[in-house]
Order: sequence, then structure tokens, then C-alpha cells
Amino acid sequence: MVAKESADVIILDDNFSTIATVAKWGRSVYINIQKFVQFQLTVNVVALIVNFSSACLIGSAPLTAVQLLWVNMIMDTLGALALATEPPNNELMKRTPVGRKGNFISNVMWRNIMGQAIYQFLVIWYLQAEGKWLFAIEGDNSDLVLNTIIFNCFVFCQVFNEVSSREMERINVFQGILDNNVFAAVLGSTVVFQFIIIQFLGNFANTTPLTFTQWIASIFIGFIGMPIAVAVKMVPVDSA
Repeated sequence: MVAKESADVIILDDNFSTIATVAKWGRSVYINIQKFVQFQLTVNVVALIVNFSSACLIGSAPLTAVQLLWVNMIMDTLGALALATEPPNNELMKRTPVGRKGNFISNVMWRNIMGQAIYQFLVIWYLQAEGKWLFAIEGDNSDLVLNTIIFNCFVFCQVFNEVSSREMERINVFQGILDNNVFAAVLGSTVVFQFIIIQFLGNFANTTPLTFTQWIASIFIGFIGMPIAVAVKMVPVDSA
């Protein structure tokens, strides 16, 4: 009775396969939380550095409070639903156990976070410096159009980074993606709501409707983060 009350997990039958199932689900929960934290830290690092440095250097931040609120919804609520609901697979049983004193944020996670954060930071800073020339933006509302493009690119960087975060070490992040309906629903709803915010909620979100070319460019800039994530995963690091 004392052992039962002190145990973290209680197995109610004598079937050995149940022990394997418990271990697999335990590892799945642990790794899913790591994926979510990796994704969350990437968004936080980029948003903080971009807004803080922009406010200090040019006196204004490219991302408004409402836009950051939407990004936080993507990062916290929708990101948790997408990454924390990944079902377990047999590959988890091939991983080495993690001790009680093991680092929760591993070197692999830091490598992925820094790779994505550097890319997104450079993209946003380049758009701030050369975006008007790159997209041939002119007129009285040129600043608003540019900030809308920056916001759109930033969100799509997170969308594709969310896909890349499904696997912290493996290159193929699409394997089993259709088995998780929640993940597909979250990605789809994120894109739909982003379109609505940009095209129809300008007064509320401080955005302006973008052209088809600007949408394609924003999506492409976000997509480039995926091959960069692949390249970053090839950099060897200690898995501790």
C-alpha cells in the first residue's frame, strides 16, 4: 500500500506490454513538451530581439501589441495543441533514457533554436532596411505596407518552424503528419486567421491588405526556414 501511494505510475495488470506502453507514452509526453518549448523559445527570442533593437535604434517596433498577441496565440495555445498532441511511435523506444538530473533544454534544442532565430532575425532586419526597395513600395502608407509584410513573414516563419519542430533531430518532419488531425487543423486555422487579419482586420491589427505577389513572397520567406532547419540539424552537437 505504501509503495502504491508513493508511485508516480501504477500499472493495474501483469502484462509486460503494458510496461512498454507506459514507457512509450512517458517518453512521448516528455519529447512533445521539448518540441513545444523549442518552438516557443524561438518565437520569444526573435520577437524580443527584433522589437527591442528596433525600438532602441529607429524609435519604433515593427510588431504592434495586437500582432504580438496573435503571435502569442500561435506560440502558446495553438502551438501547444499542435506539438503536444503528437502520438507516440516505436522509434521512441530506441532513445536512451533521460535521468532525473538531465538537462531539459538539450544542446540539440539550443542548436535548433539559434539556427531558426538567427535566420528570422536577419530576414526581418533586412526587410526593415531594404523592404521598400525589394517590394517597390511607395506612397504615404509605405511604412504600414512594409510593417504588414514583416508581420506576415514573421507569422509564416513560425508556421513552417512549427512543422520543422515536429522532429528535433530527424530530417523528415513530414512522416506521420497526417496521423495527427489536431496538427493539421492548427496549421490550417493559423493560415486562415492570418489571411483574415491581414486582409479584413486592418483597423484592429494595424495592417493593410497585401497583393498576391506580397503574399507569395511572405510564404516563400517562411518556407526557406525549413531547408535552413534541415541544414542546422546536420550540425553535430552533444545530445546531452
